[in-house]
Amino acid sequence: MKKKLLLSLLIIPVLILGGAGANLVASWISPSGMQGLSAHADTSPSLLEPPSAIVDLEETFAQVAEHVNPAIVQIVMQRVEPSGNRSANPFRGTPFEYYFNEPQQPNPRRSEGLGSGVIIRSDGYIVTNNHVVEDADELSVRLLDGTTHVGRVIGTDPFSDIAVVKIDAEDLPVVPYGDADAARVGQWVMAFGSPLSEDLSNTVTAGIISAIGRLSAAGNEQYGVRNYIQTDAAINPGNSGGGLVNLRGQLVGLNAAIYSGTGGFQGIGFSIPVNTVQQVADQLIESGRVERARLGIQYGPATESLIELLDLPRGSAMVGRITEGSAAARAGVQTGDVITHINGSALQNHLEVSNIVGGLRPGDEIRLSINRNGDAMELIVNLGGADDEIFAEADQSNRPSKPAAEVDPGAELGMSLVTLNDALRNRYGFDQRDQGVVVVRIDAESDAYRNGSLREGALIVELDKQPVSDTQAFSRVYANIEAGDAFLVRIQRPQDAGVMVTALTKPE
Repeated sequence: MKKKLLLSLLIIPVLILGGAGANLVASWISPSGMQGLSAHADTSPSLLEPPSAIVDLEETFAQVAEHVNPAIVQIVMQRVEPSGNRSANPFRGTPFEYYFNEPQQPNPRRSEGLGSGVIIRSDGYIVTNNHVVEDADELSVRLLDGTTHVGRVIGTDPFSDIAVVKIDAEDLPVVPYGDADAARVGQWVMAFGSPLSEDLSNTVTAGIISAIGRLSAAGNEQYGVRNYIQTDAAINPGNSGGGLVNLRGQLVGLNAAIYSGTGGFQGIGFSIPVNTVQQVADQLIESGRVERARLGIQYGPATESLIELLDLPRGSAMVGRITEGSAAARAGVQTGDVITHINGSALQNHLEVSNIVGGLRPGDEIRLSINRNGDAMELIVNLGGADDEIFAEADQSNRPSKPAAEVDPGAELGMSLVTLNDALRNRYGFDQRDQGVVVVRIDAESDAYRNGSLREGALIVELDKQPVSDTQAFSRVYANIEAGDAFLVRIQRPQDAGVMVTALTKPE
């Protein structure tokens, strides 16, 4: 009975440990084996020696973490919000308005957000997600060594969800760019960031690239789509803006989103490909804005029946609307055309149209293969920019043509201004009730950007305490301001998000 019981106890570890367990048990039950095991336990902390390939892989992960982590930062965003409703100024709209300040709530609320970032230049430039820094009043950037710096937003691109932050520091470690086009499904990657809590900074997780080319419409397809790398490396809230890195220590993506029914990690995370990150970040650092090519169409997928009838590629796109004055209109594209190929490559997904065009610059050329009522043809398109369509729509108004100074009256302040029109309403989310002058371009080094906090998309409704409904009114009021004088600017935010007041100084 005792022998059977002993045999049963021996079988259990054999089943659990497999072949290695069998060898271990065999050596344990022999006196000589027992002595050997005892001697081995005294000199080595492990019972098994893993194959050299596993040791090499383990060492690779450790080395990548050691080299990359110093270039990963934690970003804490703070936003100041009024606590409750503000009391109205009873003198508002009267000559006495500016003698009586509107009462402020004594205890404004401060809300915090947590994110991550990647140092891409040794002089303090950091790339992160736009949603990490959006509407931030203060940014605190923490390095691996625990030191903190005040962060300043250099530029944002809501379309790609990328932003660049600058800290005053030198000789910082950086993560080199890789090549997203070389990424392969099944490739090992590591995700870096600060998930869930400030106490979990510089957390590293590992996994593989699960899929590439995950396209997602970014609101309105005429403005493009987002292209993601999918990974099963653990990404949680707070990881946004952190790096997705290959085993060569190169940045292949910027962690941006998760697919989750609970709000936590469920094995599916998404990163912005590094090629997009580099292109956008370089432009934001250079000019504070991104110039992205525009085709000027609204489109959707071609129907299954049409694809089968005309034997078209599965991702063919049907043109539903063409913006007047756009690149597509100039090239002869017509509504009802079906785009089948771009530069000779068949479309696998109709969203590739905006993905390809959005990765190019105004002035670049593309070759469209289209099918028009059953006839195949090709068109060469010289791509335009968003501003081309905005200014084209402004020029189509019934007002007489205006001199250049009135078309762009903000040039002296380092920005380009256009009277709010339907194209701008669609682009920035304003409605038909809103009127004013929109900032469509701004120099990141200008006083209006750095100290006045003006950004692209701001709707100026009041200048020097006077309403401005168009660029002509702006020019008229601005001309009466003395050089060197400061003046107030009232800005309307889109979708009833309230107003902001700032101050600018007219250059001498």
